[in-house]
Amino acid sequence: MITTLHVADDVRSLAPGFGYLVVEARGLRNGPSDEASSALLEDAARRLAGRLDGRAPQDDPHIAAWRAAYTAFGCKPSRTRNSAEALARRALADGGLPRINRLVDVYNAISVAHLVPVGGEDLDRIQGGMRLVRAKGDEPFATAAGGAEVVEHPETGEVVWCDDAGVTCRRWNWRQGVRTRLTEESVNALFLLERMAPMTFDALRAAGTELAEALEKLCPGARVEIGEVRGGES
Repeated sequence: MITTLHVADDVRSLAPGFGYLVVEARGLRNGPSDEASSALLEDAARRLAGRLDGRAPQDDPHIAAWRAAYTAFGCKPSRTRNSAEALARRALADGGLPRINRLVDVYNAISVAHLVPVGGEDLDRIQGGMRLVRAKGDEPFATAAGGAEVVEHPETGEVVWCDDAGVTCRRWNWRQGVRTRLTEESVNALFLLERMAPMTFDALRAAGTELAEALEKLCPGARVEIGEVRGGES
C-alpha cells in the first residue's frame, strides 16, 4: 500500500545523509482543529523546549545539517528555513503553534516534538509517482498569494518534491503547494518524514511510529501503514 517515492541521484550526491520514511493512511476523518489536536501541539511544544534546553533551534545538530543541505543547493537557510526549524521557532514564540485542521495539527506536532520535517499530502490529489529532484525551473507550483491561487516556478537547481502535474513542495520542505495539501475533506493521506544525519534511522522510525499511533487514535478505523526508511547514511 505504501506509495513509491524516488530520489534523484544528484540530490543524493548533494546530501548523502538524507533519508525519509513514509506513513500512508486511508479512511481518515479530518475536520477543524479540536481539543485533542490542540493538546498534541501543546505537548509537542513542551517536549521541544525540554530538548533544546534554552538553545535556539538552529543550534540543534539535526537542524544544522538541514541548514547545510539548503546552503548546498544555493538557498540561504536563515531566510528560507526548513519546515522543522520554522515550526520550532513558532512553537517557542509567544503566539505558539497555529491550528490548521486535525490532520495537519497531528503531523505538525510530530515535527515539533521530534524536530524533524514532516509533510502531509492528499493521496487522492497526487498524480503519478512522487520524486525529489533538482528543478529545471519551468515546473508549475500552485500556491496562494493575496487570497488567490497563483502559479509560480522554482529556481533552476532548487531541490523540489514533484509529481506528474508539477511541484508539490518547494525548496525541499520549505513550502507546500495548495494542490495536494490536506484539507478538512481529505480522507487518504501520505505523510513524509525526512532526516539528515546525524538523526538516526531509529529516531526517524520512532517519529513515524508515534505519528501512526496518533492518527489511529484520532481516526479510529483508519488503515495506517509505516514504510521502511529509505536512503542516507545510518
